[in-house]
Amino acid sequence: MSAMFRKIVLSLLLAFPLLAHHPVAAKFDLSKKRTLRGVVTRVDWSNPHVHVLMRAQDGSQTTNWAIELESELELARSGWNADSLKPGDAITVQGPLARDGSTQLWGESIVLTSTGRRVLQMTPEAIAFFRPASNAPPAGPAPRWPDGAPRLGPAPGERGYWARPSATSLQESGVNVEMDSHGLLKNINDAAKVAPFQPWARDLYILRQRRFLQDDPMFLECYPPGAVRQFQMPFGIQFIEDKPFQRIFVMNGGGNHDWRFIYTDGREQKGATRGNADNPLFYGNAVGRWQGDTLVVDTRGLNEKFWFSNGGLPHTDRLHLIERFTRTDANTLKYEVTIDDPGAYTRAWTAQWTLQWVPEDLPAYYCQDNRA
Repeated sequence: MSAMFRKIVLSLLLAFPLLAHHPVAAKFDLSKKRTLRGVVTRVDWSNPHVHVLMRAQDGSQTTNWAIELESELELARSGWNADSLKPGDAITVQGPLARDGSTQLWGESIVLTSTGRRVLQMTPEAIAFFRPASNAPPAGPAPRWPDGAPRLGPAPGERGYWARPSATSLQESGVNVEMDSHGLLKNINDAAKVAPFQPWARDLYILRQRRFLQDDPMFLECYPPGAVRQFQMPFGIQFIEDKPFQRIFVMNGGGNHDWRFIYTDGREQKGATRGNADNPLFYGNAVGRWQGDTLVVDTRGLNEKFWFSNGGLPHTDRLHLIERFTRTDANTLKYEVTIDDPGAYTRAWTAQWTLQWVPEDLPAYYCQDNRA
């Protein structure tokens, strides 16, 4: 690859901030689709999205394009790898164009010109893997520690993590507003029903929705998802219970693979004087205690730099969370949260959903993989 072409490739990838699992509509105009025919010059097999770079014939001109696809983890789950498409392969690509006018396109379809075979597409089995299983077999009882407390993580000799949330967007319990998996409303006029907003928070929520969530700092800056949202991410979470030090690590499989601390030693709910005593955090200061078989977690001290839900519900640094985790059986984790933020909402409100146990290792997905 020539130095000039490398420069063009880099400019294509940087023309719009790379987004991880954003709504396609945030970056691409679904009403403006195009078909490209050309030759592959490079396959960038990395997260947050795989890119196929190609030279396409446009009349008498040849133009360099970047074709964006799902993450490498999702494509690998469908049986593809970095060598499934090679430089020099002739392809036909179809999909929506980038909103900013750059030569980027979402790859709804990539077909090898020589054989007519579709490549780098998600299989139904791979799509189903990331969704709740409706026909899961009956589960046994939740595994327990020697002291009788339920384990939030795997039993000795086993592996697994929690994923496949029954809800991937946040709305008040009892409300039934249609949203997609990213939290985008089907009908923008339903916005006020989602939660008991203060007027400014409702208006900001509507603005984020109208912009197709393209300002989400988790995608633009690889910021952590923060508490609540981490339990609705596609690559799941894992609990590591550190009994000797009376703390629990909550590890994220997606985003930038960060973690959260929950302390169970009865400490005062504030930051360390040598660290974050007066500095709000992405996960705040979380203290937990067991009430029967339910872990109750009280979290304060959250900053305003992240979106605490898919869909872009606002919050302020006055946000106070009470979360309840109950492993009802070996394969089910019930999550309940009470949201109290007098800066953004008119009253406290609650939401709940479940996560399913996945008997595999936690995925390693890094938002920063193909950032310059």
